[in-house]
Amino acid sequence: MTSKFTELAIDCADPHGLARFWCSVLGYEVQDEDEADGVVTIGSPAVPEGRNHPGPVPPVLTFARVPEGKTVKNRLHIDVNPTDREQDEEVRRLLDLGARYADVGQGDERWVVLADPEGNEFCVLADRCP
Repeated sequence: MTSKFTELAIDCADPHGLARFWCSVLGYEVQDEDEADGVVTIGSPAVPEGRNHPGPVPPVLTFARVPEGKTVKNRLHIDVNPTDREQDEEVRRLLDLGARYADVGQGDERWVVLADPEGNEFCVLADRCP
C-alpha cells in the first residue's frame, strides 16, 4: 500500500490573500473556508475531491494563519509549468499578480525563481509540461 499526495499546507499571515494569488496562478478555486480558524483551502475545479478519488489528482493547497512571519528560504517549494504560453510570458503574468523575483543563490538556470506575496519562493519552469 502507498500514500498519495493530496494536500500542501502553507502557513501565512493572510490566508485569503494568498489563496486568491494561488487561485490566479493555478486556475484553482476556493473549496473551503474556516473563518474561525483562519484556514482557506483551494483546489482544481476540474477534478473530484482528492481524498476519495482513486487516481492521481492535483493536490489542494491549504493556507493557515499563523502569528510568526517567514524568516528563511523555504526548504520545500512549488514548481509551476506554463501550459499555454512561454516561460517569459508566464513570469510577466505572475509578476502582475503580485509575485516578485527572488534570489536563492540559483545562479544562471533555465527556471525563474519568484516569491509569492508573502515571500514563499517558487519556480517557473521552461522545459517540462505537465
